[in-house]
Amino acid sequence: MSSPEAVSPTSESHPVTGSATGPIAALLRAIARVREDVDVAMRRDPAARSRLEVLLTYPGVHALLFHRVAHRIDAAGWPLAARFLSHLGRMLTGIEIHPRARIGHEFFIDHGMGVVIGETTIIGDRCHLLQGVTLGGTSTRREKRHPTLEDDVVVGAGAKIIGAVTIGAGARIGAGSVVVSSVPAGATVVGVPGHIIAYTNRSNETVERLPDPEWDRIDALERRIAGLEARLAAQAAEVRGPEPRAEGRGW
Repeated sequence: MSSPEAVSPTSESHPVTGSATGPIAALLRAIARVREDVDVAMRRDPAARSRLEVLLTYPGVHALLFHRVAHRIDAAGWPLAARFLSHLGRMLTGIEIHPRARIGHEFFIDHGMGVVIGETTIIGDRCHLLQGVTLGGTSTRREKRHPTLEDDVVVGAGAKIIGAVTIGAGARIGAGSVVVSSVPAGATVVGVPGHIIAYTNRSNETVERLPDPEWDRIDALERRIAGLEARLAAQAAEVRGPEPRAEGRGW
C-alpha cells in the first residue's frame, strides 16, 4: 500500500511538474487528477459512454473534486471553511468525505449516494466503493478511529466497515456486510458480522474457497429434514392403505 504521505493529496507530484510548487504547478496537478478520475470511471463503469458524460454527471468524480479542495484548505489551517465546502459537496453529490480523510490514486466511487468516509480514513490506490458504503468509527477519542483500506480493495453496496481496522490489499467486501475486524489481503468477506469465505491468489487471480462450517451445518439439516419428510410421507401412505378402485358400470 502507498505510504500515508503518498496517499495524502497534499504531497503528490505530477510527472510534468514534478515536486515544483506555485499556482501553475498546482493547476497542472489538479487537471491531471481530474483526468485520472475520468479515465478510471471509463475503465470501471461499462455504462460510461464518453469522458464528457463522466465529467458532467458522475457524482463520485464531483465528490473527489470537492474533497481535494477541502483537504488543501484544511491543511492550510482553515478547518471551518474546509468542513463547509465538504458539507456543500455532500449536499450536491450525496457523498460525505471528511476533509482530513486521505485518499490515494485511481479511486472510484460508483453511483455513490449515501457513501460516508470518516475523518481518519486512509484509502490506498485503485480502491472501488459502491453506493451506501460507510467507512465509520466508534471511538470518541481524537485518534485513528476509522478504517484503512490498502490498495485494490473493493467494497460492495451498503457495506459498513467500522473502527480502526485494516482491510488488506485486494480484499473484497460483499454487499451489505458489516466488518468490525481487520481483513487479510486477498480475502472475500460477506455477512453480518462479516466472515471470510474465500481468498484470492493475487499472482494468478485464482479464488481459493474456504470451508464454511455454518453453510455445511445448514446443508446437513436441510438434507435430514428432506429425508424425514419422505419417511413420514411413506408411513402415511402405509396407514391409509391402497386407494379404493372405483367400479365401473356396465351397459
